[in-house]
Amino acid sequence: MALLFKTTALAEPTGDSLYALTARTITGEEQPLSTYAGQVALVVNTASKCGFTSQYEGLEKLYDQYRERGFVILGFPSNDFGSQEPGSNDDIQRFCKLNYGVSFPLFEKNPVSGPAKQEVYKLLTERAPGFEGDPGWNFVKFLVNKDGKVVARFASVVTPTSKKLQKEIEKWLTTPAQQSPSESAA
Repeated sequence: MALLFKTTALAEPTGDSLYALTARTITGEEQPLSTYAGQVALVVNTASKCGFTSQYEGLEKLYDQYRERGFVILGFPSNDFGSQEPGSNDDIQRFCKLNYGVSFPLFEKNPVSGPAKQEVYKLLTERAPGFEGDPGWNFVKFLVNKDGKVVARFASVVTPTSKKLQKEIEKWLTTPAQQSPSESAA
């Protein structure tokens, strides 16, 4: 049975933070992910021709619902699974905007699994204690706290409108940076 949801109070300190990395935007510009430091991020590997592609709509709604509270979705298109993202970066951006009104940040299409995976996914899948392992398919979601640490991972089948996912987002939005939810209750 596939893992649908996993969470922890705070990833073990490793010195690695998503917000210490850079990535290229869908338009090819180098983007320091420190731009999002202090925000809760949902990092998602996406594809335009997947059975889960309609999750773009839910992701955009989730982004609209929480962005004013310090939440961002970071979309990372990949052609790793079933060649379901065959288009160029321009094609992907146009598809997302026209079909789903996507306004959250999208990044260049790159591998998210295997030996050629991009640095963001090396951190998410190799250096986040308790959350290791390549995504098994498109639309796997990694929840990252305000300090850039992975705090939850959700399988593709967990939709953006899932109560579990939204509950985790809300918990981390109300947690100050460098503090776990259990510590903030004390």
